Amino acid sequence: MDPRAEAVARLEGRLGHVFADRDLIERALTHASARGPRRKDNERLEFLGDRVLGLIIASTLIGADADAEVGDLTRRLHGLVNGEACARVAQAIGLGEAMRLPPGETRRGARELGSILGDACEAVIAALYIELGLERAAEIVLDLWAPLLSAPHDPDEIDPKTRLQEWAAAHGRPPPAYRQLERKGPAHAPNFTVEVVVERETPQTATAGQLRAAEKAAALALLRRLKGAA
Repeated sequence: MDPRAEAVARLEGRLGHVFADRDLIERALTHASARGPRRKDNERLEFLGDRVLGLIIASTLIGADADAEVGDLTRRLHGLVNGEACARVAQAIGLGEAMRLPPGETRRGARELGSILGDACEAVIAALYIELGLERAAEIVLDLWAPLLSAPHDPDEIDPKTRLQEWAAAHGRPPPAYRQLERKGPAHAPNFTVEVVVERETPQTATAGQLRAAEKAAALALLRRLKGAA
């Protein structure tokens, strides 16, 4: 068995399901850069999987807290189904190793990129839904998402940029402004340093491997500082 086939077998073991439709799981694991005349990529499955995941998690949140406000549910949902959450699950189950990617993409570190992993995770969810139906697919998804669902719920951590904007508005300030200060490192593993500014407050910086993640980290750090000073 070749290394990638072994990785696919390990992935199916972690999912608890061996696909009867081999073309389906192969399509879910095929990045657009590996598409060919006889090989479909996972973009359409990603589109479907995003909706399936949202339905599963939204239903779970509604069932878990009958009194939760819609705004709280929306923020919690976003934190559980966004690309970062999907990438974390993908990393936990070794999805990157099982993906079909051209050698050049592998060399640049595509198997570890959060955006690629998150998209592939949604495509695999769609494949589970197509082959097994919603009920069984939901069981697998909720098992994979259990660590995220059981983690302490901090609204600021879920969407710090929105929460910081809400703080600024509540205190009569303009929306926060973000500025990229620096990008360092190789193309496959960059580090972004970002500054966030709220009028009449000391700016806050943060560094992360993705620009969006750096913005979120800076927003969270400033938000916590502002609340601590309140």
